[in-house]
Amino acid sequence: MRKKIEVCLTPALIDLYDIEASIVVVIDVLRATSSITYGIDNGAEAIIPVANVEDCLKYDGKGYLLAAERNGEVVEGYDFGNSPFSYTTEKVKGKTIVLTTTNGTKALHLAHKRAHQVVIGSFLNLDVLCNYLKSQNKDVLLLCAGWKDQFNLEDTLFAGAVVEELEDDFDFFDDSSVAAKDLYMLAKNDLRKYLYKSSHSSRLAKLNIEEDVVFCLQLNICKAIPVLKGERLVPLNPLKGTL
Repeated sequence: MRKKIEVCLTPALIDLYDIEASIVVVIDVLRATSSITYGIDNGAEAIIPVANVEDCLKYDGKGYLLAAERNGEVVEGYDFGNSPFSYTTEKVKGKTIVLTTTNGTKALHLAHKRAHQVVIGSFLNLDVLCNYLKSQNKDVLLLCAGWKDQFNLEDTLFAGAVVEELEDDFDFFDDSSVAAKDLYMLAKNDLRKYLYKSSHSSRLAKLNIEEDVVFCLQLNICKAIPVLKGERLVPLNPLKGTL
């Protein structure tokens, strides 16, 4: 029996999927999962996703970097938010970061409740992620973080990129996978141009962080696959599929 791949277009729908034996790929392209991937790739020891801004305060004064974002902006009083440019080697190597974001960390917690395994996906690690998923004898759910439980374009485009890459190795029958792939095929030659249509792109443009958007749409500049182990996101060893 072949493995199956499905796309969940928003965390509000995750309860409709049986994921107890599945690998769930959490997707929040602009910007949480891109920054997480980049940070782990640049040597961060771990990233701890927490649900609420207040939860970050529990780690204050204990040697952690605290990162909090809401509505695209850094929460006042925190070290940084979820811009990938805050996750450079100089800033994060050997460090543990406690992170909360509007959408991505919520999706992570929902997936973690039931999934066999939770990994992080972004355009930055697309190829290495797809190769890992091919190597595992597990069904896959691509969980789009969306925007406050609503559908968004950028996460769906990434899900479509994964479906396109994996369609020879997996079965997909759900319409959300078909739609995601079709959208990606429309957009793949110029992702940034296509995403000018998106609501979140407009939100970020108002914050003057176009550089972040462009950065997050780069393909395959990272080799890391962050995996959720307990409460911490740490590097996965793709050769073994274990830590």
